[in-house]
Amino acid sequence: MAFGRSERRRRSPAADAMTLKILVAGGFGVGKTTLVGAVSEIRPLRTEERLTEAGRPVDDLDGVEAKTTTTVAMDFGRITLNDELVLYLFGTPGQDRFWFLWDELVRGALGAVVLADTRRLTDCFAAIDYFERSGLPFTVAVNCFDGAERYPAETVREALDLDPAVPVMLCDARHRDSAREVLISVVEHALETGTRRREPALP
Repeated sequence: MAFGRSERRRRSPAADAMTLKILVAGGFGVGKTTLVGAVSEIRPLRTEERLTEAGRPVDDLDGVEAKTTTTVAMDFGRITLNDELVLYLFGTPGQDRFWFLWDELVRGALGAVVLADTRRLTDCFAAIDYFERSGLPFTVAVNCFDGAERYPAETVREALDLDPAVPVMLCDARHRDSAREVLISVVEHALETGTRRREPALP
């Protein structure tokens, strides 16, 4: 576990800024820790442990054979979007055996990012199902790995059988600007969804 003061810009959120909680979810090895680390203005909290031989029977490493660590609790980071809005990011663990943590992490969240890898697209089904059942607004962000085939966002939408209102976008979780655009999409979608829910039904 690593946590400390940022060696980047040492900036504090404005005292009167609105703070929102966003989850970063998806399958094992999809780039959740990378996205939080790329965009966070503080040194992110990481709860990573080395993969061991004991975990091989339950951790599917197909497509991520080079991965040597895994998140066992959560990642945590912070980004100030502007003087009025600060996001606190909580990256969820990807393996099934850590799913008991999700019900705690989702409390108080405005929305979520579901990261997807087109080489292992089925790995994000569980996260999508979870957020659909809980009613938490989410954006699907396809992490464009080097060497992976690129597909249009609408093709991914059809493959995942998503509601037309759910945003789908392509991103590179390693790049701050790309990750920031994904987070902005989550906030905008969540606020739009909340507005529609508050509108009175037509007679």
